[in-house]
Amino acid sequence: MVSRVMIAGTGSGCGKTTITCALIAAFSSLGKTVVSFKCGPDYIDPMFHKKAAGIESRNLDVFLMGEEGLKTCLTRHSADREIAVLEGVMGLYDGLGSDSYASSNHISLLTNTPVILIVNAKGVSLSLCAMIKGFMEFEKNNIRGVILNNISESMFRFYKQMIEERLKIKVIGFMPHIPEAKIESRHLGLITADEIADIKEKIKNLGDCALKNIDLIALMDIAGQTEPLEFSQRHGAVEPSVHESAERILNNNPATLRKETSISPYPQNKIGVKLYIASDEAFYFWYEDNHDLFRASGAEIKYFSPRRDRNLPDDADGLVLWGGYPELYAKELEANIDMRSSLKSAIDGGLPVYAECGGFIYLQQSLADFQGISHEMLGVLPGGARMTNKLQNFGYYTIEAQRDNLLCKAGGKINAHFFHHSVCDSEGDCFSVAKQDGKSFSCIISERNIFAGYQHLHFWGNPVFAENFIKACALYKREKK
Repeated sequence: MVSRVMIAGTGSGCGKTTITCALIAAFSSLGKTVVSFKCGPDYIDPMFHKKAAGIESRNLDVFLMGEEGLKTCLTRHSADREIAVLEGVMGLYDGLGSDSYASSNHISLLTNTPVILIVNAKGVSLSLCAMIKGFMEFEKNNIRGVILNNISESMFRFYKQMIEERLKIKVIGFMPHIPEAKIESRHLGLITADEIADIKEKIKNLGDCALKNIDLIALMDIAGQTEPLEFSQRHGAVEPSVHESAERILNNNPATLRKETSISPYPQNKIGVKLYIASDEAFYFWYEDNHDLFRASGAEIKYFSPRRDRNLPDDADGLVLWGGYPELYAKELEANIDMRSSLKSAIDGGLPVYAECGGFIYLQQSLADFQGISHEMLGVLPGGARMTNKLQNFGYYTIEAQRDNLLCKAGGKINAHFFHHSVCDSEGDCFSVAKQDGKSFSCIISERNIFAGYQHLHFWGNPVFAENFIKACALYKREKK
C-alpha cells in the first residue's frame, strides 16, 4: 500500500510549496520513490514538484475531475511509489464558495489522507496555539501533525514544547527563513521553475534543510496511516454527453498502472493521429492527464515551439494551444512570421484546433500587452485581446453547450476554471456559463474545426470531450489523405 500525506496550510503564502518541494527532494535523496500531486487547478506549483522529484506532478481537483475521477487519478499515479505527497490549495478549509467543498480538507477526507498543517510562525508566539487549535476543531479533519515555517532552531524548541503540551499534537519539524531559496511571483502566480537559473540548487538546499530540521521518520509513520482507496467505475464531474467509449478505454484495463518507463498509464487506442502541442515559455499551462486522455483516445503527442520553430510540421492532424504567458513573449511571437503563417494556413485549411486562455489569445488578430503595445497574433479569430490589471471572471463554472460543436453536442456539460488578466473583443457564445453564486455569461468560439475560449478544462470532468476532439483529428487525417 502506498503511503500518502497532504501538506496543507493556514492560507496562501504560509510556505506550502516550499516545504512540499523540500520534502519531495529530501525523500528522493533518501532513495524513496515519490509521486506528487497539487490540489486545485494550479499549473505552476506542479512544475516545482517536478523539479524536486524529477517526475510529472498531477492535479487533484474535485470540481474539475469529480470525486471518482480524483480518486482514480491518485490511485493510478501512486501505484508503484513508496510515498505520495499532496500539496494543498490556499488554506485547509478554503473551497468553493462559503463551504469547504473542493477544499484541501475535502480532498483529504475523500482520500483518507493524513494532513500536516504548515503554520507561518513569524511574528507570533502563544497565538500559534490559538491558530492551530482553531484549525484542529473547526471541522472534521485529518490533521496529524504540524510543521512550523520561518523560525530559528532555538525558537522551534520553545514552540514545539508549548504546542505539544497545550494541544497534544505532534510538531514534527520546522523550516527556517531561507532567502536564497525564495521564488518570486507575477500576475498569475509564481514565476515558473524553468525561469529560475539555479532552481536545482534551490531545491537541493531546501531538501538538505528538510533532512536536518524535519522528522522524516515521524512523517513517514503518519503517511503510512492510510488505507487503499475505493472508487466506482464512473468518472467525471458531469455525465458524458455523447457516448461513453472514452470512459470504456480507461476502465477496461485496470491492470495498466503508471510505470517509470511508460508514457501513459492508459491503454492505447489505435486511431493513430499526430497531435501537436504548443510547448515553450509562452504556452505550458496544461494538465498532463489531458495528454494521457488524448493518447488513450488514439493520439500520438508531439511538441513544438511557436516562439522558436519556423513552421508546424505537415503531418499534424490536430493542434492544441494551452494557456501560458503569451503576453510576456508577444514580441517574439509576432516576429515569428513563418510560424504564424504556417499555423494560420493549417487552421484555415481545416486542421482541428483546441485553444484555451493564452492559446485563445494567440488565435486573435492582435494582443495589446500591459504597456498597451499592440502585437500581431495569428489572425484566425476576429478582433483582438488586451491585458488588464485585474482578474476577469475568476473562478469555477459549469459550462453547457448551446449548439453542436467540435467537442460535444448541444447540452453537453463540463466543469471549467477561469483565470485570466485579459479581455477579448469576442469571447464567443457557443457555451453558457453558470457559477454557484448566480453569475452567468457566454463563452467559447466553436466554428467548424475551432474550439477556443478562456476556459481551462480537465477532461476527467467529461472524458468524451477529449475523445471527440481526437475523432475530429482522425476525420481530418482521412480527408487530408
